[in-house]
Amino acid sequence: MPDTLALPVVLITGGAARLGAEIARGFAKAGWHVVIHYRSSGEEAEALAASLPSAETIQCDLEDSEAARAMAEELASRLPHWRCLINSAAVFRDDDVTDLDVAANREAMQVNAVSPALLAQTFLGQAKGDGPRVAIQFTDMKLENPNPDFFSYTMSKHAAASTIPTLAMAAPDDARVYGIAPGAILASHDQSEEETEVSHLMNLLERRTRADEIVDAALFLAKGTLKSGSTLFIDSGQFLLSQPRDVIFLAREKEGTA
Repeated sequence: MPDTLALPVVLITGGAARLGAEIARGFAKAGWHVVIHYRSSGEEAEALAASLPSAETIQCDLEDSEAARAMAEELASRLPHWRCLINSAAVFRDDDVTDLDVAANREAMQVNAVSPALLAQTFLGQAKGDGPRVAIQFTDMKLENPNPDFFSYTMSKHAAASTIPTLAMAAPDDARVYGIAPGAILASHDQSEEETEVSHLMNLLERRTRADEIVDAALFLAKGTLKSGSTLFIDSGQFLLSQPRDVIFLAREKEGTA
């Protein structure tokens, strides 16, 4: 078994499932000790941690600002080589630009923007990892290719994006703040696999963007060699398009199932 206290440490929020779990596997393979955050997916988190060379789990509801801050403070005090924070947890509820769902908006802003900012602030201020300390905020290609669907989610990702250059300006000299803006990677919302195959080709390269491309981007950014405040768009060029609706609904319109 590796010496956990000697390994570089990464905290991955939402690390028990979907892209978060893929990132956890990628960092574990690269020799990191992985802290897998979860809200309610405890069984999945424990199973994933047990499958990795060096990993642990931590529970926190990111709707609770103080709990998020306390989680980061506890990890900073306990793990001497905490070098990377990846804020990949997110909520993705469907509300419309003409009919804001106040409850969904409040949840999205808290989980997708406010708590990630608090985690990044605490990490940058208190973590003591040697080498560059790197905070990575997950945003969305909707920053450059917006549409009216999933209104509160989109608002929250724009808010999260605003923290990347601003936190970078105030970060210590040995710290970096980056963004990853994915396009359509996995089936989302209520998509069927057939709909996913259609919607995920709706980009400039007409190809599916793979989860391992996100993992590779996160591992590259974790080295701290890119200019702080930068964001990588991993979406096969989808952010360069102008699409009137989310690809979930564009695919249904194309197939005549909308």
